[in-house]
Amino acid sequence: MIIDFNNIPAQHLEAFKGGEKEFVSKMHTDNLGKIMRGHLEPGASIGLHTHEGNSEIIFMLNGRGHVIYDDTTEELLPGQAHYCPMGHSHSLINDSDAPLDFFAVVPEHHVK
Repeated sequence: MIIDFNNIPAQHLEAFKGGEKEFVSKMHTDNLGKIMRGHLEPGASIGLHTHEGNSEIIFMLNGRGHVIYDDTTEELLPGQAHYCPMGHSHSLINDSDAPLDFFAVVPEHHVK
């Protein structure tokens, strides 16, 4: 299956999960999870949230920012990935002066 982000309309999400400014996302969603390409302008963020029933992997494409992960803050640079397992909390912050682009996968954990 090919997911062509060039043909997926962008969603402009203000204050996503309580974050700052706008999160722009091109997202493929099905009952197994989400696959997305995300964009944050300088000063924008995705708010702190807990993954319940799923996890998330974020791969930084360009730009730089920080992840708040549970009680820690970690710098995230191009070529690095951040993993937030189910039951943990995180936030992505573009605290730089350049745009930040990332690829993320959010698999659903169908636990019985």
